[in-house]
Amino acid sequence: MRTDSSPGTLPAREHLPAAGAGTPVLDVVIPVYNEEKDLQPCVLRLHEHLTRTFPYAFRITIADNASTDTTPEVAARLEAQVAEVRSFRLEQKGRGRALRSVWSASDAPVLAYMDVDLSTDLNALLPLVAPLISGHSDLAIGSRLARASRVVRGPKREFISRAYNLILRGSLQARFSDAQCGFKAIRRDVAQVLLPLVEDTGWFFDTELLVLAERAGLRIHEVPVDWVDDPDSTVHIVKTATDDLKGVWRIGKALAGGSLPLDRLARPFGDDPRDRDIQDVPRGLARQLVGFCVVGGLSTLFYLVLYSLFRQFSGAQIANALALLVSAVANTAANRRLTFGVRGRGGAVRHQAQGLVVFGIGLVLTSGSLAALNAAIGNPAHSTELAVLIAANLAATVLRFLLFRAWVFPDRRDDGPTPPPAFDAAGPYAPHHFPQHPYQPQQHQPQQHLYQPQQRPAAPQSSYDPTRIRAGADADRATWRDATMPLQPVRPQDTDPRDYR
Repeated sequence: MRTDSSPGTLPAREHLPAAGAGTPVLDVVIPVYNEEKDLQPCVLRLHEHLTRTFPYAFRITIADNASTDTTPEVAARLEAQVAEVRSFRLEQKGRGRALRSVWSASDAPVLAYMDVDLSTDLNALLPLVAPLISGHSDLAIGSRLARASRVVRGPKREFISRAYNLILRGSLQARFSDAQCGFKAIRRDVAQVLLPLVEDTGWFFDTELLVLAERAGLRIHEVPVDWVDDPDSTVHIVKTATDDLKGVWRIGKALAGGSLPLDRLARPFGDDPRDRDIQDVPRGLARQLVGFCVVGGLSTLFYLVLYSLFRQFSGAQIANALALLVSAVANTAANRRLTFGVRGRGGAVRHQAQGLVVFGIGLVLTSGSLAALNAAIGNPAHSTELAVLIAANLAATVLRFLLFRAWVFPDRRDDGPTPPPAFDAAGPYAPHHFPQHPYQPQQHQPQQHLYQPQQRPAAPQSSYDPTRIRAGADADRATWRDATMPLQPVRPQDTDPRDYR
């Protein structure tokens, strides 16, 4: 997937300072369905852990998606008893639907979720969200397949998990190690532009989110976790696996067809303020050279075969022109897709027309070489013609690469703004679903600490509006109006009221 180096939708990552009173930095979502037994112990244990170890204000959100037991009553009771707990109910099932609904309405700059069974050791929570707070990464996932992870589970689930991740690596070229671990976090500004692209509302939701984020060039941080399998899990393995495979096929088709303009999500070059004045940074030159050489070698063989065939019934000049024309069309199409990563039908005709201009230059070089050969040798051997054509094609190849890179498939660094995202009948893959917020560098004071603890009020008055959560299908068509959250930088002179030094 091609990514350009324009600022795109997302600005450079910034360290997230401690938010003001009433605004949590972290919102941990617990999606539940008929979990009346495990919900209260889970929430109380998580709350105690965050209160003891997390240096920022936080919120725990219970996302009940269509439970039929007493789970809603348990959630309401916890919300009334614990100040940092919120509960919401959706009238349709689906873990992805619940996460999309709550994350889209949350005002916290870091969003996370975990399964209600707390199979993952909570000591991994702070390492999970720290790279997002510091500005190092865009998403973070817990990995049960990392070397440093310690996992207790049966051979059946172990086999299914590893087989699924092998499928992702083989079919979608995914590089993250564990797509299914229910322990993930994302920055809110990233969620605002990625969620409109995610179509799945069930268990494949977070896998789709990760694949799209990785293809967009966003940074995914992996944390090794200690994980103990829940023997009472209600997940239907066969149905979930079938749905996941359908999702892999759907995403593969979308990526191959170029219907996801993920280049709009590119971060600017360099997140350090000193790097933000750098302009026109070359991107992917080494990879493009390798791809161009491979395509060029295959095209040359194809060209020589065609020339030999056409030479059986035509003169050298006509055979050369026909072979070069056919191979040029194939070469432009292959370089468009494989070397420069341009997908979809947009601009294909224009690219082929420009490729024909480049073909004309190559035709002049090769035809001139043949004319010079015939002038020097009255009736040259076929092998001599091929040798001269190979030399002329090498010169034409160098010129063709330069023209392709600079003229036919240049990096688009000055794309104009695009309208904000909106769900409509065109579907989640419509190109206009991308808000455009041109990055404007700001001057920030130097930061002294990675974490600056802030005292949490006893009863925070949050701007979190429960009315922004809509039940059922309406929640899937929510519109984001505020793509970023105004944050004040942490300054060295700021002090912690709990520091008595």
